[in-house]
Parts: sequence; C-alpha cells; structure tokens
Amino acid sequence: MRPRQLRPKTLRAKLIAGQIAVLLALSVGTGLVAVLALHGFLTHDLDRQVGEMAQPPVGQRARGINARITGGAAEGTIELPGTRTQPMTEHQLRQLTGLSPGNHTVDMGEKGSFRVNVSRSQVKGLPSGPVDELVWRMVWLLVALTAAGVAVAALAGQRIVRRALVPLDRVADTAARVAALPLHEGEVALAERVPETDPDTEVGKVGLALNRMLGHIGDALKARHDSETRVRRFVADASHELRTPLAAIRGYAELTRRSGEELPPQVAHAMGRVESEAVRMTALVADMLLLARLDDGRPLERAEVDLTRLVLDVVGDARISAPDHHWRIAVPEEPVHVTGDVQRLHQVLGNLLSNARTHTPPGTTVTTGLSVHNGQVELTVTDDGPGIPEGLEVFERFARGDSSRSRAAGSTGLGLAIVAAVVGAHDGQVSVQSVPGQTTFTVSLRV
Repeated sequence: MRPRQLRPKTLRAKLIAGQIAVLLALSVGTGLVAVLALHGFLTHDLDRQVGEMAQPPVGQRARGINARITGGAAEGTIELPGTRTQPMTEHQLRQLTGLSPGNHTVDMGEKGSFRVNVSRSQVKGLPSGPVDELVWRMVWLLVALTAAGVAVAALAGQRIVRRALVPLDRVADTAARVAALPLHEGEVALAERVPETDPDTEVGKVGLALNRMLGHIGDALKARHDSETRVRRFVADASHELRTPLAAIRGYAELTRRSGEELPPQVAHAMGRVESEAVRMTALVADMLLLARLDDGRPLERAEVDLTRLVLDVVGDARISAPDHHWRIAVPEEPVHVTGDVQRLHQVLGNLLSNARTHTPPGTTVTTGLSVHNGQVELTVTDDGPGIPEGLEVFERFARGDSSRSRAAGSTGLGLAIVAAVVGAHDGQVSVQSVPGQTTFTVSLRV
C-alpha cells in the first residue's frame, strides 16, 4: 500500500491524527528525558556505592568485583549476591585490563554487566543489572501509559472534533440539498439555508457566506424564471396571433394564382414565392408554438402507441417525398408498443427522417431501426451521409450545420429541437453519434 493512501483524507481524520501525533511526540519526548534522567541518577548512585567499596564498613567485606592489576598482570575475585566468591576468569580479567582510571561499564559475560571504578591498581565494581532492570521497568510503564493516553485522547478527540465540526456538516448537508435541486429549468424555490451560523467562528463565517451566496443565486434564478416566462408567453402569443395573418396571406396568394387571369411572369413568380414562404412561415410559427407549450410543461396525450406501425407509415411517407434516397426498415417481428402521444411521436420520427433527407445528398441510405432492451425501446435513424460537423449542438434551436445562413426548402431549424423537447416530455432521451460516413440518432423510451 502506498504511503499516500495511508494519509487521512477528511478534515476530521486529519485533526484527530494531528492531535494523536502531537500527543505521541510529547509523550515519547517526555518519556525519553525521564528514562535518561533516571538512568543517569541510578548510575551516579551506583558509582557512589562502588567508590565506597574501597573502605567497607567494619565487619563487612566488599562484594562484587575486587581485582588488582600490577605490571600488566591481573588477578581478582567476583561475588554476586547469593553466590560464593569465585576467582575471575582470564576473559573477565581481560575486560578490566587497559581501562583508564575512572568509572566504566563492562560486560562480564554470564555474570552480566558491572559498573567498575579503576583507581591506580585497584578495580572495584558492582553489578549494574538492577539499574538496567529498573530502567526497563520504567520504559515499559511509560509505553503502557503512553498507549493508554493516546487511546483516551483519540476517543476524546474524536468526540470533541465531531462536535466542533457539526456546523460544518450542516454546511455540507445544505450544499448537497441545493446540488440535488433541478436548477436548470423551471421555477426554483431556493429556500435552503445553513442554520445556526455563529459569525465568531470560522465555520460560522463559511455558513454566513454560503447563505449570502444562496440568496444571490435564488434571486438570479427567480429573475431567470421570470424572464423565461415572459419570453415563452410572448412567443406563444406571437405565434398564435401570426397564424391568422399568415393564413390570409397564403389564401390570397393561392387565390390570385388560381384566378385564371393571365399574370405577367414576374408577378406569377412573385406570388408563387409569397405562397411558398407563407407555407414555410406557417410551419415555423407552428413549431415555435409547440416548443412554447412544451417549455410551459403542458401535458401530452397518453395512449398506447404501436411504434412498429408508426415506423412503417412514416418511412412510407418518406419514400414518396424523397425517392432519391434509399429508405430501409429494421423492426422486430413482434409489434412494439409504448405509452405516449401518437401525434408527437409521429412528429419525432418525421423530423428525424426529414433531417436525414435535408442534410444528406441523393443516393444516401437511411435505415430506421426499432428494438427493445432491458425495458427500453430504442428508435434509431442511421444514414451513411457526410456526418455532422464537430462541435455542432444539433438539438439547439435554430442550429445550423454550415457557415452560411441558408436553409433547405421547408426547414425551420427547429426540427431536432422539437425532437428533444417531445422525447423529454415522454421522460425519454435522445442522442446522436456521428462520424464521416455514418450518423445515428437514438431515441430511448420506456415501454
């Protein structure tokens, strides 16, 4: 496991880990100083006892190491509590030979360590085992106390840090609730606020700042919603009001063209253009009115729709209107049914096929597929045309696929936008994948 993976990630864990690290460092440092001080004190006391061995009290003989070194020759005895006096071995005597005057710690093999004092030719010493044993007891006692202290500090610190970070948790919970709101559309009541913000604390300042930010965002969302509502109402009203004059223009143009009177060629051409543009404008107004109603959230009609029959009908219409394209169908043998608005779903497929016909050259093969996967119906329209330019948002309103502003006859620039809006109103999804030589639109609907 990498060291980086062992590092605490949350603020709570970092605070607790930092607290434990500081306490552990202080405990280790204090314990080390205490152990060294105790060892020094006991060693100094042992040196004092060794120094007194030169003149033992009357009636007592000095125990421990008693040796004499003269002219490079050494002899002596060693006696431990509870044992008899024994002559020192050559190995033990070699440990004493060559020591400078003063106090030293020497290893006497199986007899253990001794603290010795070298004074001229006399060498006196006492075992240092009791000192070492007492020091190690102190070490283990400090280790146990440190472990217990760290455990208690960790538990207490966890509670203290958890209580101190409760306001920060409230800030995070408020932000999470705001993030879960559908802020991208519709009227949003942004009433979420951080409770109990104390301006005297750092977390309280964060909460106050978040509340101010939420207030500004709420005002901006309300202003956006009001603006969108006004725009939708204007588009709906304008589209509705334009339908009557457009119908009148189209009717008078058609009446003039069919009057039977001989018209100059230029006038006849102009009236034909007036009629065709009136038809196009009527379609544009109808599309804008439909989008305005869908944006306003008006419910669609709900009934069982036979998508298989719908595909056959719409593709059949496309074969008649665009015989210069190759139209293919790939549907399962069993009929596929969904619940939805049959007219709007008919419009969805019609717009997709119209888009393929408009933006691909003659001879292009367009395949309409229908399949069912995991409770989802997928309606696909695939063509082998030149593809869609990279970066083009085809489902945006009035999206253009080229740098010019010209459009093919009958195209309003709202066809795919209507597809996305209608599919969204059916709780479905629409997507597109395009590379040179293949473009696929996929509509997913629930069964």
